Amino acid sequence: MYKYIIPVAIAISTLTLTACSPEPSQVAQQPQLQSIDVAEVMVKPVQSWHTYTSRLEAPEQVALKPRVSGVIDHIAFNEGQQIKQGDLLFTLDNRPFSAIVASLDAQINSAKAALTQARSEEQRAIRLTEQKAISTEQAESRTSTLRQREAQLAALQAQLKAAQLDLEFTEIRSPIDGLISRANITKGNNVLAGQSVLTTIVSNKAMYAYFDIDERTWNNVFANVTAADKQHVVMQKIGQEDFPYQGYIDFIDNQINAATGTLRVRAVFNEDQNQLRAGSFARIKMAATTITDRIVIPARAIGTDLKNRFVLVVGDNNILQYKQVEVGERYGNFRAITSGLTATDIIAVNGPARVGPGMPIAPNHITLDSSGVAFTLSSVADSNLSAEIMSKPTSKES
Repeated sequence: MYKYIIPVAIAISTLTLTACSPEPSQVAQQPQLQSIDVAEVMVKPVQSWHTYTSRLEAPEQVALKPRVSGVIDHIAFNEGQQIKQGDLLFTLDNRPFSAIVASLDAQINSAKAALTQARSEEQRAIRLTEQKAISTEQAESRTSTLRQREAQLAALQAQLKAAQLDLEFTEIRSPIDGLISRANITKGNNVLAGQSVLTTIVSNKAMYAYFDIDERTWNNVFANVTAADKQHVVMQKIGQEDFPYQGYIDFIDNQINAATGTLRVRAVFNEDQNQLRAGSFARIKMAATTITDRIVIPARAIGTDLKNRFVLVVGDNNILQYKQVEVGERYGNFRAITSGLTATDIIAVNGPARVGPGMPIAPNHITLDSSGVAFTLSSVADSNLSAEIMSKPTSKES
């Protein structure tokens, strides 16, 4: 009898434990959704910007050469300094030139004395002719002598003027305002008139930037631009990320270069901080004349999938959807979208950094802040926001 009691007790215990166990549905919990910043896209009036490269040129450049030959006696400037027009830069040994001036002064005094005598004899000849005391031939001879003395004096005075100029040219002065380079020829060396380059000077109150616009772009985008319009441009130097220098177009060439199919244009940049130097590499951005409404989103919201650009859009039931897009210009930290999005789309602001397509999220709605970003030329000129226009080159770079 006892041999049946033990199995029955074990069976009853097993049934009791099974009845007390929780059901599987009670163990499973709902997953917590990830909170993601989302925002409505912005629609802004924008202008496309075209990028060109250039080298800065000074409006005035001088390779300083002496007007007379001689030996350098003194150098009167500090190399690399700012100079003014008329500042003394070099002096040549002026003793040979002073001697020539003194010699001519003496010759002129002698010529003046001879002229005075010739004039007196000519007047005497006139009186004697009236008295029939000398022949007409003798009187004409004295008149001829007077004219010769006058011509000799005039020639000596011209030579004296030239000699005085040569003496003046022994002091070599700056013909322009600007920055001076080093002295190529130092004290004690002989220099030749019109040949020896003493130093170079470049103006620095303004800088020119010449660049070439292809014929197709000019006809499609800038056909109505004239030099009188002073079309606004911005510039950056190599190594800079923003475009801090503002200028304008002041020259457009009168013909297309048939060999290259481009039109030469010049921008001028005025500045007083001496930060622009001739020969510097520069990148110029010039805005199109037309304004177009474009969808604008943060650049960080755009992801890259092999060759495609895409944006994650909030769909039904807060599930992220993949949308391929075509991107346009960059404006500060924002990027224009030319196709792929609509004005009612809500995007994942930070892109695919933490999420992916098909993922349900807990959306955290925020408002995009575009203050301080210039989307059009007028906002650049009015609010001085050129540093925020574009921080990187665009596809329209030449």
